[in-house]
Amino acid sequence: MGRSVTVYYAAAGGGAGGFTPILMIALLFGVMYFMMIRPQQKRRREAESMQSALGPGDEVVTIGGLYGTVTGIEDETVLLEIAPGVQTRYARPAIARVVTRAELPSEPVTEDADTVKE
Repeated sequence: MGRSVTVYYAAAGGGAGGFTPILMIALLFGVMYFMMIRPQQKRRREAESMQSALGPGDEVVTIGGLYGTVTGIEDETVLLEIAPGVQTRYARPAIARVVTRAELPSEPVTEDADTVKE
């Protein structure tokens, strides 16, 4: 009676289909880098520079929320005075932020007799 004819059609643009998933994965990694990895690296660099710039007299807050004044610094530790006469030792990464920086002593102003105008 009737013959059934099966026809297979080739997918249009079959050669470009293999490139699209790779492009999407690369785009996804690029977005993740700029949205997640790069800002985290920037925050880490800022924290490390803040922790390396600590000096005696700086008022700081630890990651636990403890306020204290830096009284001494060693390689990997910071000595904090949390109350008058009470000092504790913390690791540098435990310092979350600096509240106030210690004022550097200003240079004394000397006036020469020749520069004073009468």
